Amino acid sequence: MSTTTTPRKVTAARTAEDPPGAARALPVIGRLESPLTTYYLILGATTTLVVFGLIMVFSASSVEALLSDQASYSVFLRQLMFAGIGAVGAAVAVHLQVAWWKRLAVPTLLLAVALQTLVLVTPLGRTVNGNRNWLALGPLQFQPSEFAKLALVLVGAMVFANKGALVARPVHVLLPYVIPVAAVVLALVLAGHDLGTAIVLLVIVAAVLAVAGAPMWLFGAGAMLGLAGVAVMVLTSDNRMTRITSFLSPECQTDPNGLCGQSVHGMYALADGGWWGVGLGASKEKWEWLSEAHNDFIFAIIGEELGLPGTLMILALFAILAWAAYRLVKRTQDKFVRIAAAGIMAWLLGQAIINIGSVIGLFPVVGVPLPLVSAGGSSLVTTMVALGILLSFARGEPGCRALLAARPSMIKRSFAVLPTRATLSSRRGGR
Repeated sequence: MSTTTTPRKVTAARTAEDPPGAARALPVIGRLESPLTTYYLILGATTTLVVFGLIMVFSASSVEALLSDQASYSVFLRQLMFAGIGAVGAAVAVHLQVAWWKRLAVPTLLLAVALQTLVLVTPLGRTVNGNRNWLALGPLQFQPSEFAKLALVLVGAMVFANKGALVARPVHVLLPYVIPVAAVVLALVLAGHDLGTAIVLLVIVAAVLAVAGAPMWLFGAGAMLGLAGVAVMVLTSDNRMTRITSFLSPECQTDPNGLCGQSVHGMYALADGGWWGVGLGASKEKWEWLSEAHNDFIFAIIGEELGLPGTLMILALFAILAWAAYRLVKRTQDKFVRIAAAGIMAWLLGQAIINIGSVIGLFPVVGVPLPLVSAGGSSLVTTMVALGILLSFARGEPGCRALLAARPSMIKRSFAVLPTRATLSSRRGGR
């Protein structure tokens, strides 16, 4: 008697042995392993954050605009304009090959350094809230330090992409990147007293060096130098010294009218929101109680109006971006892509952690916006371009570009639901 089992019997046996839900789980796992997964995770999370940010900017800025005798939607329209510019920049970035980003690394750095120098040495520079970090070219005002973040990522990836084992030697880390590039950019930003941006730049440099494979003792030395630099910046500025001492004072953290009033009102907003929020547009703190409500403290307004679900949604979207970038770093064989993707994600997540930590009272207020959500044209455009670079890297995954090319466009998919002439004719004939 033959003991060979037919395919049908094998299938039946496997079905009987598999646990309930296994058949449904396999397609899900297959989709997660698809070459398109990273691309659509980044695209979906970015689009959701930008759209949600526009809604919250309108809600948080409408009252302040009205009290300033402006249209309630003036800040929203400006943010919408920058979102459009960022979308165009991201669309261009998506279709550029990795070789182009290697070519653009040095020009981006030179442009960022030149613009940051203009901020410090020419009348075109503007001081806002004690920081000289704005450049005014006619009606256009922007922060060159935002472009410096992208420059540090691209140049670091270009420098270390072909170093190989030489990265273990300190001279191959310090001379081509840390001293002539990162140190110069940091010095220019710190010369404008922008400590918050300088901290984000340090996070970017640390991520680039970590993924490149720099020796661990350099991180210890860098951390000591960074702490010493922050201490000098704090001790030489009465404003910063007051902020730090106030942050460490328990009495200040309970006084809504004192030096910590911004942090206290941010906590009030989160407390008022409770579990489910007071409703979109119904915030009380944005009525001139909480300064920078549509900018650095927009997370507090989200918590007040949309409650815990709103704040958790923001955290979940950034977690999705982090996971997608991690997938990209682990799956790529191109070291340039690996370093650049890690640098961009460290930049966005580090900035988000600093911003949210400041709002909930974990860190002192340093004036760092929430990426893609806070109002601010320079930050929004640069961040969207950076995520466009991640999308271009994701398109380079094996099979992704071909699958995207094979998919019909959104317009074709939209018209596919409409009946064709042949379909209408067949229906008439059937009658």
